[in-house]
Amino acid sequence: MSRSRVATAVAGLLVSLAVSLVLWYVFRTPAVFVFVPFVPFLFRRGRSPERRRCPACGFETDEASVEYCPRDGSRLERVEDRDLP
Repeated sequence: MSRSRVATAVAGLLVSLAVSLVLWYVFRTPAVFVFVPFVPFLFRRGRSPERRRCPACGFETDEASVEYCPRDGSRLERVEDRDLP
């Protein structure tokens, strides 16, 4: 994980806490961790999962554990980004 993502996550957490405190002070309502649900998006991988397609029937998946088509047993082929619809 890159340092910039960690720094962004920490900054988001601190801003979230600050906004929560301000909302508590002004409205007297618990608004704890307003922005924290969005922090996991910062920790996603930069690359999208590798897509694979069955050459016989067109079945597609991005599951790494699936190597063969569940419909006809053909070995799945990697789909290039330019091949995606």
